[in-house]
Amino acid sequence: MFTQEQQLIETKIKEFCTANDISLAELKWQPIPFSGEWGFATSFFQTAANEARAGKGAGKPVPQRAQEMAEQVKAQIGTVEGISHIEAVKGYLNVYFKTSDYARRVVDEVLSKVVEFGRGEAKSETVMVEYAQPNTHHSFHIGHARNTILGEALARLVEFAGYKTIRASYPGDLGLGVITVMWIYDKFYKGQEPAGIHERGQWLLKLYVEATNMLEKQENETPKQTAQREAYEAERREMYRKWDVGDPYVRELWRMTREWSLEELREVLRMLDVKMDVWFYESDVDGPSKAIVEELIAKNIADDERPQGGAVIVKIDEKLGLTKEKYRTNIILRNDGTTLYLTKDLALAKVKFEQYHVDRSIYVVDSRQSLHLQQAFAILKLWGFPQSEKCYHLGYGFVSLPEGAMSARRGRLVLFKDVADEAVKRVLSFESEKSGDFSESEREKVAYQIGMGALIYSMLSVDNNKDIIFDINEALSFDGRTGPYIQNAYVRANSILKKVKAGREASFDYELTKHETELVELISRFPQAVEQAANEYRPLVMAAYAYDLANTFHSFYHAVNVQQTENEKTRNARLQLVMAAKQTIQNALKLLSIQAPEVM
Repeated sequence: MFTQEQQLIETKIKEFCTANDISLAELKWQPIPFSGEWGFATSFFQTAANEARAGKGAGKPVPQRAQEMAEQVKAQIGTVEGISHIEAVKGYLNVYFKTSDYARRVVDEVLSKVVEFGRGEAKSETVMVEYAQPNTHHSFHIGHARNTILGEALARLVEFAGYKTIRASYPGDLGLGVITVMWIYDKFYKGQEPAGIHERGQWLLKLYVEATNMLEKQENETPKQTAQREAYEAERREMYRKWDVGDPYVRELWRMTREWSLEELREVLRMLDVKMDVWFYESDVDGPSKAIVEELIAKNIADDERPQGGAVIVKIDEKLGLTKEKYRTNIILRNDGTTLYLTKDLALAKVKFEQYHVDRSIYVVDSRQSLHLQQAFAILKLWGFPQSEKCYHLGYGFVSLPEGAMSARRGRLVLFKDVADEAVKRVLSFESEKSGDFSESEREKVAYQIGMGALIYSMLSVDNNKDIIFDINEALSFDGRTGPYIQNAYVRANSILKKVKAGREASFDYELTKHETELVELISRFPQAVEQAANEYRPLVMAAYAYDLANTFHSFYHAVNVQQTENEKTRNARLQLVMAAKQTIQNALKLLSIQAPEVM
């Protein structure tokens, strides 16, 4: 926003240091919080410390030398247009703006860039964010929703920060759980599937629960029941064997039932406004992963112990030369020739790096998989992929219910579609009582925006590393730190601007109120919040920023009567500040994948 002035000052600092044989350390600028004026600052401590280590600086203590440099640089810079004054304080160079100029430029920046306000400069690296990847033959529950919401917010943030971003989903479509559903469907329910997309996906989950109960040993079961259970288990295992050898009938049954799950997943992603760029499937990398095992053996990364009755393993700590155990030893191919999750993750990473030219790969996977992914990254490093250093596991805590952990095997899950429907239902009921001004279609649209906003923000406002006890009443509360509270700030700004149009002439050359300066301050921080959230891979940073901005605007709304301000230029300035706040709130909400309703 003020790069021109910053660059001019940096140039003068570098000229001074070159002329005086000073080896200048990297200048790190930081904003100065508002205390009557806005500004930015940089320190000379690192430069002074470097001098001391090199035997320069006339033996002066580092703080004294840093202050001396700051004073000399201040004298070198002189006056700069748009800068009110410069101070050298305790080794820092503090550069201050004229308050009216700063407010004007912040507002102008927002109103000129609108939806692009806050976007970072284009970066050279490509980022792939992998998320929204439930196992097939189940139904999409609230734990899957946390994964998807977290991944989509992160993808939006890194993309807005300037990275080329690829969204990828990696559904698990293999394994005994998948075969379990196929077996019970084929044996007892063939041709009986429901017609609706969500109904069919949820029905597959019910089949899984029923089949699990049939196949698990029960207390006090009779010999006849034992024989029946064992017969069912043999049928299930035989179906698994047939799938593995490519039996046409079993493979077609698998493709058909898998598509039912994927239809539900695609519909949920549409509801959450998530558009995947790439779909990987576990089944696609099963074959290639076996070839990778042979490559790792040939490169002496993996040890083949199959001739001795063992498996193919990677002694990660030993290969990395670590003396203390960190990654342990891992199996990448069983003795029977079957692969593991780790093997397939290696194969998928190879595809990411070689076919999609990914520089940074972010895995949005629950925290329980932390060691597994660290092991995968370590093997990728041994394999020679430099991108392994920029693989990142965005872990997140477990989602449980007030009555305990969720369990697909027991059918104790909260399905996302049920929560979404309940959210919209509650908002519709509230809107019906509150106002009769909306048409039915408008009311439904707003109810959807608010309900989904409440649900999404409830997932993003909690640190990703913390577990969530999902309580639907808390998630859909509109009080306090919630999505609807932020949406309401946007609506209030919109209502002001509908009543009064801002004129062209506006001046901030008056004594700004406390609420105005706080609002300008929050708006100016938006680009930094984007960069921080993207660089730290923490959507919570943006969720917290959006709440702080909304809260500041609500305070401004109650304290400053914009419409009845007598001075026309001041009124126009305040209206333009409202416009800037509205746009920034909208931009922040969009990065969180939350819509901004025009009315509430």
